[in-house]
Amino acid sequence: MDRPELPLAQLHAFVVLAEELHFGHAATRLGIAQPPLSQQIRRLEEKVGHALFDRAPGRVALTPAGRELLPAARHALAGLADGLAAARAVGGGLAGSLRIGFAASLALTVLPGLLRTFRDRFSDVHLDIHEMTTAPQIAALHERNIDIGLLREPPADEAELGFKTVLTEPFVAVLPSAHPLAAHRTIRVEQLAGLPFVLLPRVVGPGLHDRIIDLCGEAGFTPQVAQRAVEWQTVCALVGAGLGVSLAPESIRRIRLEEVAFRTITPATARTRVAVAWRVDDQNPLVARFLATLA
Repeated sequence: MDRPELPLAQLHAFVVLAEELHFGHAATRLGIAQPPLSQQIRRLEEKVGHALFDRAPGRVALTPAGRELLPAARHALAGLADGLAAARAVGGGLAGSLRIGFAASLALTVLPGLLRTFRDRFSDVHLDIHEMTTAPQIAALHERNIDIGLLREPPADEAELGFKTVLTEPFVAVLPSAHPLAAHRTIRVEQLAGLPFVLLPRVVGPGLHDRIIDLCGEAGFTPQVAQRAVEWQTVCALVGAGLGVSLAPESIRRIRLEEVAFRTITPATARTRVAVAWRVDDQNPLVARFLATLA
């Protein structure tokens, strides 16, 4: 069944007249002359097919048809007002949904404070959070499955993506607590030469993986990888089990395992970069709001 087209101006005029029950008062409230108001009501009645008002000298009253239409007309106008308000809020970056990918280790550092600050400023924005390593974040940004990425060691050859450094943090050595090197507060990277390593697979975070390999190379050796694990929690567990040692961002210290010791390394200039990533052509105003929150 075809739905009748009811112009919103006619519905608005109908509701105001139903509330005033006086053509002169209703016209004044609408800011129009009385004849145009009468024409709008007449056209609406033609669409409905029935009179909506009983008109008599000095008296205007709703007909049964008018009383039936009034709640629906009010609902339609309220729905439009709500929709306009929601559209303005989303268009202005005050509401809507923002999809964020993050590296698990950042839940131990910048992520909680950053999300809390953003939510305090934009409480009507829904945050859709996805834990993923760096390479999947880059892919998800290209595929438009997330809007923002929080990752480590961003690639340098991504023309379609923008990156902004959030922080840099030093590396630490991850050792079995019973290992002789754990007796020292600080160790040199070269002291890890010849020991089996537990590392993340390169495919999940090429930049961070290569940064660790480079650190070892600068110390004069190539690490012999004995085990690989996708998450730092698992890396630490495998180190604690005696399967090797590792180099990790300092925030990994917050993973508490009795069998694992974290030690400062030299050179102290060895650091890993944490960055926020986004599509440079993204027109979502919430992306700009999020980037402004970083400031």
